[in-house]
Parts: sequence; C-alpha cells; structure tokens
Amino acid sequence: MRVTVNRRAHFNSAHRLYNCEWSDARNSEVFGKCANPNFHGHNYELVVSVTGEIHPETGFVMDMKILKDLIRKEIEDQFDHKNLNEEVQEFKTLNPTAENISVVIWNKLRNKIDPKLDLSVTLYETPRNFVIYTGN
Repeated sequence: MRVTVNRRAHFNSAHRLYNCEWSDARNSEVFGKCANPNFHGHNYELVVSVTGEIHPETGFVMDMKILKDLIRKEIEDQFDHKNLNEEVQEFKTLNPTAENISVVIWNKLRNKIDPKLDLSVTLYETPRNFVIYTGN
C-alpha cells in the first residue's frame, strides 16, 4: 500500500526575473514588474510530498520529524529572508522563477531522502500561482 505524506513549510525571499543575455527593455517586456532591478519579494509556501510503502515496524512512510528537519536545514535556512539572485549560489546563473526554484528545492532534497520513496515539491509563489515538480 502506497501512501503520500506531506510537510508544509514557508520562506520569504526576494528575487528579480532577468535574463542577462537580453536588454533591459526585453527583460521588462517579458518579465514585467518582476524584472525590477531593485528586486521584489514573495511569501513562498512549500509542500514537500513523499510517497512510498508504509514501513511495517514504524507505520511511517517517512518520519515526519526527519522530513521537517531536512526542509528546515536544506531549504528554509538557505532561502528564508534572502535575495535569491545574490545570496543563493544556485541562482547566481539561474533565473529564480518559481519553476526553477522548485527544481532546485527538489534536487536539494532528493539525495537526502531514501531513493525508494517518490518526491514531489509544490511551491506557491502566491496563493493563486504555484508549480509542482516531481523530478520528471
């Protein structure tokens, strides 16, 4: 029997959507206000979902305390109250769109979670705009 467990987390970050190969005018045309050279911020909501078999001895798919600590260390501590473009190494050369942020988060967590378990990351940039990444 496969079950999915979910852990919700939160972080606040600033970013600027910008392609350094383009002119300021082109960036403004494509990214609008999000290309503001002074950055802008979001209150991100993150849901990390882990799917797998229930362990017969513990009754867990994954110990939620371990998942909570992993998210805090790998994501919240590294992204919360940071300027993603300037303070998070992965985004020095990668445009910090919600899509790219979700892939970076998934990659940070994937190698820390048992490979027998499926991993999905849902990232809400706003209450109405969110992305889901499953590694595919």
